[in-house]
Amino acid sequence: MSDVRLSVDRVSIATKAVDDEFRALPLAALADAALSAARSAGASYADLRVHRLVSQSIRLRDGRVESVGDSIDLGFAVRVIVDGTWGFASHAVLNPESAAEVARRAVTVATTLRALNRERVELAAEPVYDGVEWVSGYDIDPFTVPTPEKTALLLDYSRRLHTAAGVDHVTASLYQVKEQTYYADTFGSRITQQRVRLQPQLEAIAVDTAAGVFDTMRTLAAPAGRGWEYVTGADGVWDWDGELARIPEWLAEKVAAPTVVPGPTDLVIDPSNLWLTIHESIGHATEYDRAIGYESAYAGTSFATPDTLGTLRYGTPIMHVTGDRTEPHGLASVGYDDDGVAGQRWDLVRDGILVGYQLDRVFAPRLGMERSNGCSYADSPHHVPIQRMANVSLRPDPERDTTTAELISRVADGLYIVGDKSWSIDMQRYNFQFTGQRFFRIRDGELAGQVRDVAYQATTTDFWGAMEAVGGPSTWVLGGAFNCGKAQPGQVAAVSHGCPSVLVRGINVLNTRTEAGQ
Repeated sequence: MSDVRLSVDRVSIATKAVDDEFRALPLAALADAALSAARSAGASYADLRVHRLVSQSIRLRDGRVESVGDSIDLGFAVRVIVDGTWGFASHAVLNPESAAEVARRAVTVATTLRALNRERVELAAEPVYDGVEWVSGYDIDPFTVPTPEKTALLLDYSRRLHTAAGVDHVTASLYQVKEQTYYADTFGSRITQQRVRLQPQLEAIAVDTAAGVFDTMRTLAAPAGRGWEYVTGADGVWDWDGELARIPEWLAEKVAAPTVVPGPTDLVIDPSNLWLTIHESIGHATEYDRAIGYESAYAGTSFATPDTLGTLRYGTPIMHVTGDRTEPHGLASVGYDDDGVAGQRWDLVRDGILVGYQLDRVFAPRLGMERSNGCSYADSPHHVPIQRMANVSLRPDPERDTTTAELISRVADGLYIVGDKSWSIDMQRYNFQFTGQRFFRIRDGELAGQVRDVAYQATTTDFWGAMEAVGGPSTWVLGGAFNCGKAQPGQVAAVSHGCPSVLVRGINVLNTRTEAGQ
């Protein structure tokens, strides 16, 4: 089998093969049985998804192992359309008899719900992908590394922090996931995929027992679609040695830093902080199901409604935001989504104007689009695929490789914000505030020590409308999260957000200590 996987919009190179353990499952037999039974029972369309999710969590505190947890979630689901109505059913026993029975049960569900359905399901067209395979980019499968070896590395990292002056406690964790899927539908697509992702994190804690307060400083390495080489630093992506050496110094400075003076402030925001602002104010706001009010119970709708498409001034003309299911090492990157749609990249905001949404195969026709952009995902074999977030990213300056230092040099009096922490945003993704890990004063274009108790506050359009400059490609970093929640019953998805450093003018800064009445 060739290493080159060709799909509609790009060439994907599979550096690994899907594990034999997953291939050995009766995938084709399950598909044949389910799809045949669904047709015979009256379905005009059906698909089957076999889903295997392998995960491991390791947690340490103060150099001692608190917990090691391993889990495997394995099962299959069948979706059908009967007279324009969805039906869904799933099972954990993987044999053809169960597959046929589950398909018939899904048809029964659709038939029962048909009387309540007010809008017929129409699927956007998509080419057929028969017998294709996709594997995410990583060198060392973390599940092939012995658990004692992983624990030993976390212990080494922890000791480096815990032995430093001013550090009272240290937590360390590693969460890793291997996700394998097999998809087949009545159009003829049969797709096998495997992706690996992990999240390493360490946090140093300083406690002032006399004052009864504490503060923290953690590593900023983002969760990523990478392998064990990312945690060891062997791939050169993250400088663990350098960061661990400096965290005690940054924490000590933060503990002793003066409190911030609130008011309108010029900000230079590092990608390690800005990715979360992008996630909340752009990523969720441009999910089409939210924008039309279809998804409103869990974290609300969106101010960016379809009647504003092509006219809404989201930000300044330098603002260019893309949705992307193909970003190398992105947490939301796939070869094909759970509708059998090939991964793509497209514009959400161009020249500061809202120009697109994130869509699945059902919502694309409702927006008048001929094709989905591949945003369907279910986090379990027992959950229905829904429209989920792609890797939503702010593009860097295409003309000049402006550095973060150059952005800072343009500020006479402001703040440089590094790392994410807490956040809050309203149900329409419009009014928000965000904090961070480190806040450095900027005086006459130079960093002048840390301040503390900082949060920045704005509306989405005011914030992005105040963006004066974006950094160049050398400042662009892929951040992200493992735990983006949506839907009822709740589902969790991992997603990345790339961005450069940016300069925004006159953003309202709060003093969180004062706001808390302290």
